[in-house]
Amino acid sequence: MQPVIRRLAETTINRIAAGEVIERPAAAVKELVENALDAGARRIEVLLAGGGIARIEIIDDGCGITRDDLALALERHATSKLADETLISIPTLGFRGEALPSIGAVARLTLISRPAGQDCAYRVHVAGGAVGETVPAPGIAGTRAIVEDLFYATPARRKFLRTPRAEAEAAERAVWRLALAAPHVAFRLVSDERVMFDLPAQDELARVAALFGRETATALLPLEAEREGVTLRGLVGPASLSRATMGLQSFVVNGRPVIDPLLRLSLRLAYRDVVPAGRHAVAALRLTVPDEAVDVNVHPAKTELRFADANGVRSLVIGAIGRALARPVSLDSAPVAMPAQSFRTAPGASAYPGTRARGFAEAELALAAQPSARAFPPPPAAAGPAPHDHPLGAPLGQILDTYILAVAPDGALVLVDQHAAHERLTEERLRGEFLAGRIAAQPLLVPVVVDFPPGEAARLLSEAATLARLGLEIEAFGPGAILVRSLPAALKNPDAAGLLRDLAEEFAESEAPLALEARLDAALARLACHRSIRAGRRLQREEMDALLREMEATPRAATCSHGRPTFLRLTRAELEKMFGRRGF
Repeated sequence: MQPVIRRLAETTINRIAAGEVIERPAAAVKELVENALDAGARRIEVLLAGGGIARIEIIDDGCGITRDDLALALERHATSKLADETLISIPTLGFRGEALPSIGAVARLTLISRPAGQDCAYRVHVAGGAVGETVPAPGIAGTRAIVEDLFYATPARRKFLRTPRAEAEAAERAVWRLALAAPHVAFRLVSDERVMFDLPAQDELARVAALFGRETATALLPLEAEREGVTLRGLVGPASLSRATMGLQSFVVNGRPVIDPLLRLSLRLAYRDVVPAGRHAVAALRLTVPDEAVDVNVHPAKTELRFADANGVRSLVIGAIGRALARPVSLDSAPVAMPAQSFRTAPGASAYPGTRARGFAEAELALAAQPSARAFPPPPAAAGPAPHDHPLGAPLGQILDTYILAVAPDGALVLVDQHAAHERLTEERLRGEFLAGRIAAQPLLVPVVVDFPPGEAARLLSEAATLARLGLEIEAFGPGAILVRSLPAALKNPDAAGLLRDLAEEFAESEAPLALEARLDAALARLACHRSIRAGRRLQREEMDALLREMEATPRAATCSHGRPTFLRLTRAELEKMFGRRGF
């Protein structure tokens, strides 16, 4: 049969279009808070229930919406934010006129608003796209937006939402970005009756300290740069202040918080020589770009941009960060895993893309320094080759206090990364203890208090039962603080604060809720990393030999917990090929 073309109903069209703008509760929260900021609000309160799926409430003290405009605000592409239709100069966060009708098309939306000077507030309700009458209602100056039963009108969309907890974290993250972008506005965020943060209007440094954590903020380095009308300022972490995720990265362009691939790539390139693979820099960057040099109308979510001079922006970011990292720093900021005196700044760090700037955290040897390797004389009983049941061979020495050099029974050279290898061995040992019952806990004589941003503290406390099974006992200790009562006995006095921060990031790395087994695996890997022999530690021959023998007896010892190799093997044939001896 010949298919018949027909026009879709207006409600269906609106629901389809709404899917581009409101794909989850976090998007609705973002759009409503942006509306509040555009209305000139000086205080914004965000209340979430059930991850925002059950209820979202945004209360602001902005200019409000007049009685006559309330119903008009719910029509698609009706907006007060565009002075003309060129889409060049867009000083507001919103401008498309899609957010309110999109939310109203898929949820039950109530708007209560009262502009200054209006006798009373007025309320309008829309459900599944059907707009009700505008009626008087009690309300103070400003606007109150209430979203209930999100996606009830589009069940297909609702079934693809994650758990309420995961959706709540995404919504909280959206408010976190907006609060960083607008430090002059007071923000209060409450999720399921738990206050995540309550911040007054403050300067930018104080806002970063509140949302990044005060300890982190005190280590940040200021930067400021300008190039062809584009200005960059902000705070970046030294190379030693890396994190396991990109959770502490904030980008604001012309007052708009964005998650832009170009800016993320620029940040990664700026740190590529000083931050290990798998770790991420800490940064709060703010760009001001001429209106004609940036396009914000790339996607309905407005979180990605298109720069007219992308290469120039990338060069500006990389160069400014390179110069900030090249400044002299205090010894306190050097990584604790290696001696502070082994680091030096690089005043000649390149500010241009495509070059590899050397950062202050890169270990270097002076020309007159002794070789950073230690060879051992052969032990009296080791005149012959290593036994054939020892495939990793006998240790010959240690290179850069990081790698063990050994010779295998067949003459091959073996290079072992002592930290990566010990990390795997420790994880397998902890896993064995766990499977045998429960990892032994060592109570602390003096419990340790660790401060976190409120969201991270809440996330970590929600995993308290999981951590208790691993010998790590924690409890709440006031807003944003966690009390550590015991640590796994096998860890031998680890840094409790660093361990907890890495665990919090591990649990937050995926927005999807992990199954218990996956969460335990992730936590075991973190515990193992904190127990392991660090790069930079000098080992005696007996310690090296014991490490090699344990590797040979341990499953999965060829890779560390992160999948990287623990040792490399160079055979005689490979050596002869490298020296051009093959065929002679």
